[in-house]
Amino acid sequence: MTIAVDQAVKAELVKKFGTHEGDTGSAEVQIAIFDARIRQLQAHLREHKHDQGSRRGLLKLVGKRRRYLAYLRKNYPDRYRSVIKELGLRR
Repeated sequence: MTIAVDQAVKAELVKKFGTHEGDTGSAEVQIAIFDARIRQLQAHLREHKHDQGSRRGLLKLVGKRRRYLAYLRKNYPDRYRSVIKELGLRR
């Protein structure tokens, strides 16, 4: 089962985190989109506890988000801190 982020939500994330209009490739935008998909999958898995395919997809997304965050933290610490704060990660 594929759970994708709604186009309106994705456009809002691009506007909020992008450096310019149509910026879908920057690390901040991709992290935000991954985070939205992760939250959707978490909600799905609360209802469908035995959906192992979606659980695997969730774990892959968490790993991708983690790698992007590590890249930001290493190369752009100020951008990393702003993304963490905006998304409410790393309590």
